[in-house]
Amino acid sequence: MTAALISWGKGRRAAAAIGAVSLGLVTLSACEKPTALATVTVGSSTVTAEATPGCDGNGKELSRKAVAACITKKGGKTITVHPGEKVRVGVDPDVAKSGWIVIGAGPVMREPSKQTYRSFDADALFMQQNPQTGQTTYTKDVTLQVAELHEGDGPTTMWHFTLKQKD
Repeated sequence: MTAALISWGKGRRAAAAIGAVSLGLVTLSACEKPTALATVTVGSSTVTAEATPGCDGNGKELSRKAVAACITKKGGKTITVHPGEKVRVGVDPDVAKSGWIVIGAGPVMREPSKQTYRSFDADALFMQQNPQTGQTTYTKDVTLQVAELHEGDGPTTMWHFTLKQKD
């Protein structure tokens, strides 16, 4: 009688273990590659964001229409910046392999970067130049856009952050 109880208990444990492993494998097979993140750090404050909704081509170049819509989007996670501070922008290593750029109130980078992070002067990010008059003005807040490039061409993914200048 005791032998029958012992073997029944082992069988139940084995069935439970097989069920748990099977469920784990099904769960893992349903997982997709995690979304790449972009990070902005100012001083000791950091904000991290996933791609802006509608601005993720899943590795494929965004259409011109999608890029135009993404460029005009405002918002994203907000971080406060004091004059004279450094703004550090970081991306996942996979994004760095593709190349990426940062756009602020105007163009910020001359060439795409293959590094995982870059630093910028806050004052340059808030600077806007009027193309008609050539005058430079400063804005109180700016949407900072980080764009992953497809083989050095158009963007495949864009992240948005709002930088607010602290007086």
